[in-house]
Amino acid sequence: MNNLHSQPKVALRALEPEDLDLLYQIENNRELWQVSNTNVPYSRYVLHDYLARTTGDIYTDKQVRLVIDNAEETTVGLIDLQDFSPQHLRAEVGIVILQQYRHQGYALAALSALLDYARDVLRLHQLYAYVDNDNHASCQLFDEAGFKERTILHDWLLTPEGYHDACLLQCFL
Repeated sequence: MNNLHSQPKVALRALEPEDLDLLYQIENNRELWQVSNTNVPYSRYVLHDYLARTTGDIYTDKQVRLVIDNAEETTVGLIDLQDFSPQHLRAEVGIVILQQYRHQGYALAALSALLDYARDVLRLHQLYAYVDNDNHASCQLFDEAGFKERTILHDWLLTPEGYHDACLLQCFL
């Protein structure tokens, strides 16, 4: 991992009921839908219910969503592990940095913290991510964090401009 010493300080924390507006903003951002499996907006009610029901236990929920706060305790984004496989001890990584905090090192700092958590606390064997080949910033982020490209998935993501290739990236812990 490069530039670890120049990364801003971040803290990963559990979702709180007060994060409802953040979830609503991110989950209903149509620009993010093309890199996720979402294609409908979420209501505040559904997200409130999600916050009330989530246990924060990856074995129960098969996912864990964490809020990324900077040193000033300002929320800068979300990072999650999803599609957790307890049999194979692997999970998919997703990360969203709010627009006004992008290109400031928060994504790499959060991903580094998540890797430590996944290895040292959850004892996972590997993390993986699917990244649009045209998303050079995300490809660079995962590369700097130690993920390696394993394969190209042709026509994997449907966007308003048509199909895009995605690369499958893996990091062994």
